Amino acid sequence: MSPPKIDSYQFGQISIDGQSYTKDVIVLPDRVISNWWREQGHSLSVVDLQEVLTTPPQVLIIGTGANGRMRVPRKTLVPLKKANIHIIKLESQEACLRYNEIREVSNVALAIHLTC
Repeated sequence: MSPPKIDSYQFGQISIDGQSYTKDVIVLPDRVISNWWREQGHSLSVVDLQEVLTTPPQVLIIGTGANGRMRVPRKTLVPLKKANIHIIKLESQEACLRYNEIREVSNVALAIHLTC
């Protein structure tokens, strides 16, 4: 089975394998977790990424929003790095492009904030 492919992204909406989502999502190599919500809204914590940590990918791309407003505190990155996960933080449009570029060649996950 091929990893999910992002068809398109625009502010507030993402299409993955023909399915449209209007709430933040996590894309794992074998599935999409819809309606992803963070404990602290615009600040990412390690608790928000438990699904990612259960079967750690080689790479986690974090889409920080159309304007990069979702913060990723250093303390969130520590357990990810301890799990040997390479982190890439990008504004959401760029995060989608990067994810699609490497999804077939790397075990990659995407955690993406769709708005601000």
